[in-house]
Amino acid sequence: MTAFQANTFRLSDLHSAHLQLLQARLGHLLGASGFESVLLHSGRPARIAGDDQDYPFHSGARFRHWVPLTDVPDCFLLVVPGRRPLLVFHQPSDYWHLPAPLPDTWWSDAYDIVPVADLEGARRTLPADLSHTAFVGEPFPELSAWGVAAINPAPLLTRMDFDRAWKSPYELHCLREASRRAVRGHRAALDAWQSGRSELGIQLAYLEAVGQRESAMPYNNIVALNEHSAVLHYQRLDREAPAERRSFLIDAGAEYGGYASDITRTYAATDGDFAALVAGMDEVQQSLAASVRAGIDWRDVHISAHRHVAELLQDSGVILCDVDEAVETGVSGVFLPHGVGHLLGLQVHDAGGLLGSADGQEIPRPQGHPNLRLTRILEEGFVVTMEPGLYFIEPLLAQARSDTRARHIDWARIETLKPYGGIRIEDDLAVTRGGSENLTRDAFAGIERADPGA
Repeated sequence: MTAFQANTFRLSDLHSAHLQLLQARLGHLLGASGFESVLLHSGRPARIAGDDQDYPFHSGARFRHWVPLTDVPDCFLLVVPGRRPLLVFHQPSDYWHLPAPLPDTWWSDAYDIVPVADLEGARRTLPADLSHTAFVGEPFPELSAWGVAAINPAPLLTRMDFDRAWKSPYELHCLREASRRAVRGHRAALDAWQSGRSELGIQLAYLEAVGQRESAMPYNNIVALNEHSAVLHYQRLDREAPAERRSFLIDAGAEYGGYASDITRTYAATDGDFAALVAGMDEVQQSLAASVRAGIDWRDVHISAHRHVAELLQDSGVILCDVDEAVETGVSGVFLPHGVGHLLGLQVHDAGGLLGSADGQEIPRPQGHPNLRLTRILEEGFVVTMEPGLYFIEPLLAQARSDTRARHIDWARIETLKPYGGIRIEDDLAVTRGGSENLTRDAFAGIERADPGA
């Protein structure tokens, strides 16, 4: 048996155990809901307004939780607790587009798979009586005649999203592989930047190294040079390289089995004050990552991030007040306006980050921190990002100039650093009982061992 075959068999076993876990969760949930089964829909492409083309398609996350099928629309998965799942696979007769092949891979033996050419075929394949079946997915016009018991019942969806925070061993395997793939792209992107390529050129180098097309990325990659690094979700991708190479921020992931990685690195072109800030932020990020373990309130981690960033700003002469005052008065928020991290999994900003219980009750964000996407107590099996940042964002700086925060900021120092944009360092962490597994740094270490001279 080859190493590839051994790995495939192991992945099949992990996936089988993952399905058993989901079946057990669903059986417990349906027992109290009045439903007997769930029908999950992969979704269908959205049509561009006034056009005959569709937007790129990604199957819905709740569907992907059960089957690693990411790019085939109008598939259905019927799940009845205790029975083998039925996958109704959309395989139209189409000469405009290439239909997807019938699955024949490491996961396909876990399902009864029936190919159908259209929605009528799908309905004929499913049980005639769906009056005790809950439909989960994006509704479509024909669904009204299918006789399902409910469409996206809120209590069912909330519980699904709440439970998704705990990752099975199979999911952790997929997340590790997604990190490894993204790290290959990050290495190629750094090489492209250092060779003088444009933002678009860096993006193309990234995609080639990862081996995924742009529409398959789990999110829109952020490839930002110089002052563009101050735009949190920068998206333009200039086609010409800037005349002066000062800084480079890349926030880019990859996907494996429907699961996402989310990794950010920032680089300075030369030694100096900005390079020192990047090194300081890396220390901050690693210190925060070292604090992650089961039982930690993520809101405390977020406030701690503001304290760490405020200390770095104070040490570098950017702010003139002490750390406590910087956090309490919102000075730190001028430079760190986003949350320090979020749940990661089937979605980049995975569902359920604010849920305090399976009944939908939310845990409030700390006052003054409206952009935090995660407020839960961490538990073993959660996967989170750790992404403190420090930016020189003109709209936020302008607001601070006009209020009481102005006296706490060295504005001459700001002007020297604004051309560099900003800094973000982001790793993906799998929470354990006593700490965390750093999926990102492990992946970087692995590629260094495999190619130490690169």
